[in-house]
Amino acid sequence: MRPVLPSLPSPPPSARPPRPRLSVVVPARDEAANLPLLLTRLLPVLRSLSDDCEVIVVDDGSRDATSAALAPFVACGGVVHLRLSRNFGKEVALTAGLDHARGDVVCLMDADGQHPPELLAGMLERWRQGADMVYAVRAQRADEGLRKRLGSAAFYRAMRALSGVDMPADAGDFRLMDRCVVQALRSLPERNRYMKGLYAWVGFRSAALDYTPDARMAGRSHYSFARLARLAFDGLTSFSTLPLRVWSGVGGALALAALAYAAWLFGEHFVDGHPLAGWATLAVGLMFFSGVQLLSIGILGEYLGRVFEEVKARPLYLVARRSGLGLAEPAAPTAAGASGLPAPFAPATGAPTAAEPVVPAAARRETAPLAASAGA
Repeated sequence: MRPVLPSLPSPPPSARPPRPRLSVVVPARDEAANLPLLLTRLLPVLRSLSDDCEVIVVDDGSRDATSAALAPFVACGGVVHLRLSRNFGKEVALTAGLDHARGDVVCLMDADGQHPPELLAGMLERWRQGADMVYAVRAQRADEGLRKRLGSAAFYRAMRALSGVDMPADAGDFRLMDRCVVQALRSLPERNRYMKGLYAWVGFRSAALDYTPDARMAGRSHYSFARLARLAFDGLTSFSTLPLRVWSGVGGALALAALAYAAWLFGEHFVDGHPLAGWATLAVGLMFFSGVQLLSIGILGEYLGRVFEEVKARPLYLVARRSGLGLAEPAAPTAAGASGLPAPFAPATGAPTAAEPVVPAAARRETAPLAASAGA
């Protein structure tokens, strides 16, 4: 279970430095062809915006030559290769990256090159103006199929209607966050982490920035329509109990309908003298109600499964190895810094900086987050 991390105040625009410590988290799985192209493009942009920057590539169980592709960049410094012990999924990889990021400002972006690094300058400018989170919004979805466009539109409408969380449509993981937002996300205890919903749930002052995604540099997306549908279902069940309430209503309506039908049959038989309906009616009714019961039990099982995952309290992720030099730990928090604000970082033990193995111990939030390398 996550410990209670101290909340951080949102710094006023006057206290935000023009060149903050900047971290970029890049989750990657089998992106050996894309990562060198992305880093060659990303690193000069970062160095033009900050004097202290790092790129944390979270290797989410890659089976290709990702390690070899990253080796030259890791050797030069400023790039950290965080290799997870297996594939835990993108949402968990993003969480791992946030746990290891040390910047005052943290940016999330994909490894396929569709998120243009040049947009970081505009994001950073909005942060200096007072926004705690700046998220990129797709200007259009012409490059996607009709089924995916319709599914995305329906999902975002359903999330806003059912969850009570105002999740911006067409906004993904490409975003820039102040340390106070990162701290809030790291404090959330759930293990089933639908990050797009969590970004919206924590709130803070947010600003949108339109962009047109670039073409994928190489390879293909790992997200099939079935995986996207599953992710959407996870998001809905993570932020709303309405499916349970719907099936409670369906059950009540069917019970009333059954009572009304029984009363009608009773009247027909004893008043009009008609014989009772035969086995066909009984068989159809049994099959229908059995299907409804199984479907409602399945919905209930989805929620029970999430409870089961939470109570097991396993580490959210395990780090097999961390290599490369990133940003150093900030100075220990004092009563007030030079700007009069608390130091923008949660208390933690020292992070491994050189190429060294990270041995997971217990649940990440029961020990120091980097040394244990475990999660929510």
